[in-house]
Amino acid sequence: MQSYSKHNIQELPLSSQFFRKKVENFLGDNGLRMEDLEVYCVIESEAGDILAGAGLSSDIIKCIAVTPEARSEGLVAPLVSHLISLAATKGILELKIFTKPENEAIFESLGFHVLARAPKAILMENGHGLERYCQYLKGFAQEGRCGVVVMNANPFTLGHLYLLQQASRQVDHLYIIPVKEDKSQFSYNERLEMIRKALPVVENTTSTARRTSGEGTNVCVLEGSDYQISAATFPTYFLKDLSDAAETQMRLDLDLYARWIAPALNASVRFVGSEPMDSLTARYNVLMKELLPEVLEIPRFCLSVSPTLPVSFSETSTEPTHITASAVRKALEEGSFKKASALCPESSWPYLLAELAQRALRKELDTPGKPGLVGPDSCGAHKDMDYSTMLQGIAAIRPFFPKMVLATSAHALKQLGIEAEEAMMAATGGINTHRGAIFCMGLALNARGDSKQMAALAEQICGDNHSVGARTMALSGYQQLFEEWLPYYASGAGELKTLLRIMSTLDDTCVVKRAGFDRAQQVKQEASEFSSAVNELCERYAAEGISPGGAADMLALTIFIHSIII
Repeated sequence: MQSYSKHNIQELPLSSQFFRKKVENFLGDNGLRMEDLEVYCVIESEAGDILAGAGLSSDIIKCIAVTPEARSEGLVAPLVSHLISLAATKGILELKIFTKPENEAIFESLGFHVLARAPKAILMENGHGLERYCQYLKGFAQEGRCGVVVMNANPFTLGHLYLLQQASRQVDHLYIIPVKEDKSQFSYNERLEMIRKALPVVENTTSTARRTSGEGTNVCVLEGSDYQISAATFPTYFLKDLSDAAETQMRLDLDLYARWIAPALNASVRFVGSEPMDSLTARYNVLMKELLPEVLEIPRFCLSVSPTLPVSFSETSTEPTHITASAVRKALEEGSFKKASALCPESSWPYLLAELAQRALRKELDTPGKPGLVGPDSCGAHKDMDYSTMLQGIAAIRPFFPKMVLATSAHALKQLGIEAEEAMMAATGGINTHRGAIFCMGLALNARGDSKQMAALAEQICGDNHSVGARTMALSGYQQLFEEWLPYYASGAGELKTLLRIMSTLDDTCVVKRAGFDRAQQVKQEASEFSSAVNELCERYAAEGISPGGAADMLALTIFIHSIII
């Protein structure tokens, strides 16, 4: 066998199906499977076969493998050193490594130390990230009986609230650690905010004995980290994949918790909710009871089919329905605020509305065959934007939606609209993708779809920043939408037909600006006549540069209002 010094380290382009399959086969032959990787570096034989390989995903080195015939050649060290240097060029100076226990000495020689152990793997780090996080946790540690809840809260439901209420009654101090990994439908910041906003309800349910003594449970929401249910400790959690790899990762995650997190918080109890449906989470709960000193499992809260939203819960229900975050997400996917909100405390509602607003914008964008408009199949009449640009615009304004719901004045709402527009323009390189949508969605979010409130807000906000058409529609409380377009959409017409219906009746200032008033009137007539030959309109409007952006905004608004009222 040749020395590794005679082999070059090279990066294989995983975007290529050929090279991706080559890496998958190499890992499979060595008892590993392909994971989410940004980079995979290899040392190959002269024949082009992979002898050794290692991958990088953000700050994690993983998928390290060496063929049996090359394991005496010392190929791992140069590969890992190469990845450390590559990460440093990206500003990542502290790395973690997943590897087999027999590789511990190799990585110790490269400056790594063990964070957690499992029978089939160890997790190591070459920096002080965990040490810093534990120092942060120690700043909150208290004497007495302390408990911990680790939750994703995607989103925060009545079930989560019940779990925290029950847990808080059984300890002197309760610490809540949200999952930090941003691989959920709701961002980490939103999930953190939802938990924090629900705390007053949790604290109001302190046991009678503590209230009488004047004590009160110390319930504290901590910052999450990369050291509990993360891409580093438990990546298959986000895939809901119950496999040998998941089992190993669960053990690593729990070992790290027992070694570091619990001692830093002086925590003796871990609380979990029962899991009758998700096999991966159920297995995690079983392992937790095996590996941790004290685990208390709270039975999952059930709600009747016609729920109310109480501060304290009754544990009896004639028609039990398990409350799960996945059920809330399903209701949001279906576009039903009523179903979703019935399973969540009111403090979570702004985030549900924000998700539905984003859903409405995406449904408009994802509708194919729209004359003159950007969609998944065409750039329409636009030369300066495409589907990707529109997605960037939606992503940029999404964080402002919950704030718009919570804005306490028209002035505050207007300021949020200005900030959202600035964020949109920064994300799209100065291209206006959603200025009109920001305006109308902001009104609808704050008024929760109430026509009169939208009109009142518009009267306070409207100035010279919006076109006459948009201002007139807003000042009417979007009367035409409620009286005509919304019933048409609710009848099952679908997005494209509803768009054409809007185009046929709306005085769209976007069309007026691009093609003039007379042509805009013709567009209205054409939209009313061409529902069965819309492809012809697409070709014609693309050639003429006609883009009914106002109608697109009204379609998104119609979809959003519909999701609130059904």
